[in-house]
Amino acid sequence: MARFAELAVCAAALLLAVAVGGAAAQGVGSVITQSVYDSMLPNRDNSQCPASGFYTYEAFISAAAAFPSFGTTGSADDVKRELAAFFGQTSHETTGGTQGAADQFEWGYCFKEEITPTSPPYQGRGPIQLTGQSNYQLAGDAIGVDLVNNPDLVAQDAVVSFKTAIWFWTTAQGNKPSCEDVALNRWTPTAADTAAGRVPGYGVITNIINGGIECGKGQNAANVDRIGYYTRYCGMLGTDTGSNLDCYTQQNFAS
Repeated sequence: MARFAELAVCAAALLLAVAVGGAAAQGVGSVITQSVYDSMLPNRDNSQCPASGFYTYEAFISAAAAFPSFGTTGSADDVKRELAAFFGQTSHETTGGTQGAADQFEWGYCFKEEITPTSPPYQGRGPIQLTGQSNYQLAGDAIGVDLVNNPDLVAQDAVVSFKTAIWFWTTAQGNKPSCEDVALNRWTPTAADTAAGRVPGYGVITNIINGGIECGKGQNAANVDRIGYYTRYCGMLGTDTGSNLDCYTQQNFAS
């Protein structure tokens, strides 16, 4: 009888492990379904958008699968909040919206690269607008693609494009935590961070991405746009935004 009970417990544990593994295997697709993706980004395939037809749902799901922690870690609210934050930031980076318009926060993923090329050719591309040779080198090394010699691939291959964005999101660099760690409330500010006004919340993710331009400068339209997208997505996914949404008074990480 005891042996039977022991086997029953083992079987139950195995079933639980399979169930948890199954949920993890579904990944972001269990939260960001095709219909949710379409509702979040209703104008991504608008003929007015240079990226029309590029950012497919299939490409997003394929890229996300290469980063097992992305959109699968923590509680249900943690997962939703991370994904809302990711799409909030990347929607701003690629927005085609008009400031103050009723549909301002419905134009994410309209662009896939900066309009004006730079020399050397490492201008912003993809959902996160990957910028600079160093980032192209690091991202390419991480995903196994030579992006230094072929940077245009980030604007030509949607899976590669999404992978560069998720790589940036999940990777800490220098004195910056990863966006993912901040979104999941796993980041503990150092004494230097505290002195610089950098506190846990969506605002410090903006600081990680573009702090030198947008942070420590008071209220500004770019911050407002990032927050607007994030707030919309949190509402769509059924989670709260948390606190400290802006970086108006934060010093950037380079200061």
